[in-house]
Amino acid sequence: MTALLGLLLLGVLLATAGPLLLTRAGWAEREPVLALLVWQCLVIAVLLCCLLSLLLAVSASLPEVRALLFTGAPHGVEAAYGLAGAEGWGRLCAALLALGGLRTALSLTREVRAARALRDHRHAELAHRAPELPAGIGHAPARRERLVVLESGRPEAWSLPGPQSRLVVTTGALSRLTDRELAAVLSHERGHVRARHHWLAQCAQALAAGFPGVGVFSAFRDQVGELVELAADDRAARRHGRLTTAHAMVELNAGRGVFGACSGQLAPGQLAQAPRRVDRLLAGAPRLPVTSRLRLTALALAAPVTVLLLAVLPGLTALR
Repeated sequence: MTALLGLLLLGVLLATAGPLLLTRAGWAEREPVLALLVWQCLVIAVLLCCLLSLLLAVSASLPEVRALLFTGAPHGVEAAYGLAGAEGWGRLCAALLALGGLRTALSLTREVRAARALRDHRHAELAHRAPELPAGIGHAPARRERLVVLESGRPEAWSLPGPQSRLVVTTGALSRLTDRELAAVLSHERGHVRARHHWLAQCAQALAAGFPGVGVFSAFRDQVGELVELAADDRAARRHGRLTTAHAMVELNAGRGVFGACSGQLAPGQLAQAPRRVDRLLAGAPRLPVTSRLRLTALALAAPVTVLLLAVLPGLTALR
């Protein structure tokens, strides 16, 4: 039972201390892509703790599964895990972990279906408002994102991910933005599509719904929503300049009360990041040194590796 208890304790430690450290890390805004990697490694490590604990708990509660798991293992390896005689604790742990896994699977399925239905609806609505030319007329379809212009006085730009991804801008945005600012906005939206940010957001939402009350997953969902925007901002800023990207953001949100005294009347979270993102672009904080980025990457990858090592440690010890 040592490995099972160790995995459970490590999972609790990672799920509690990890989010506290990451949410307070000052470097995350300077390196949003790296921060996303660290968050993903943390979540993967916690999920590995849950999955491996579930496997050991089921093995402890069911001798048949235990015999199958240790088939072909050298003498002494099965005994090193101490699973025999722990059927009661094994059933309890297995039931709790299986319940969480089932809820997560259902949440992920529901999230994917809802996102696909919403995407199909928006694509259908877009096709109705801006139908494509018949086949053989005009240029051949683009292999990547296609640009669609909608008639609207409100300056807006967004992306529709999927197999036939679209970058959408309104005529209001075209009239407000200069050519460089428009290019920066499209680069931002293209960054979301090509980095598959919608997949990451769906997984984060499913985990938060599948494990309600577990802080690491709710924090992961919230941080993903912020960090993907910062990462897309940096992509646009690298190609078109920080000042141009910041000015384009201001122009798109100028009429929404985001930067004025009425911003407090907006719904919670609605466009709340825009002023901070503009300030960040204008400040132009330098990136972390390469050595610091490599060190953080190594630390992030060490989390899931540590979980795997802890799971096999009793077996390795028995082989000595």
